[in-house]
Amino acid sequence: MGNIFGKKKVSKVTNHDKAVLQVKNQRDKLRQYQQRIEKKLQAERVLAKQLITDGKKERAKLLLRKKRFQEQLLEKTDGQLENLERMIHDLEFSQVELQVLDGLKVGNEALKKVNDMLNVEDVEKILEETREAVDKQKEIDELLSGVLTSEDEEAVEKEFDEMMALEEGAGDNMEVENVNLPDVPTDELPEPEKEAEKPQKKKIAVAAE
Repeated sequence: MGNIFGKKKVSKVTNHDKAVLQVKNQRDKLRQYQQRIEKKLQAERVLAKQLITDGKKERAKLLLRKKRFQEQLLEKTDGQLENLERMIHDLEFSQVELQVLDGLKVGNEALKKVNDMLNVEDVEKILEETREAVDKQKEIDELLSGVLTSEDEEAVEKEFDEMMALEEGAGDNMEVENVNLPDVPTDELPEPEKEAEKPQKKKIAVAAE
């Protein structure tokens, strides 16, 4: 029975990725430390000015000495931060190099399989058969083109011209034949008797009898 909650996802994070992440975390912590020191130095500078204004010169000097020491630490952190940035770059670039090498490896294996499938002898055989087929086709073309002489070619052209002339003449001679139709009558047709007059004429005929 399978797991009803689905398959457990396999983590794709490598040791290399973990190393890069760890170095980046150290870099971020160092940046946060620099930001805190910079804010503290600004506050101490303002406080030193206030102490001088209040006439507390010794305390102001002591605060400035402390400030100077922290500035030196800040300069050292700049160098450390630069080293971390370079290390991160090198680690990420090395990962890219590994991916390139993996791609080359896969490509070489695929190319090797293709080369194994394409035997040199088979390729030479195919090329030879292709050349033979081309040569045979050329031979057939030459034979066909060499069967007719110049006189035969002239006869073919003459027959072709006659056929074209007949075709054009047949198109010009296609006329509609005249059909003898009867003349149209010119006499006027008698008008039809009206229905109402027919019974009256019949009665007159009876009376005459």
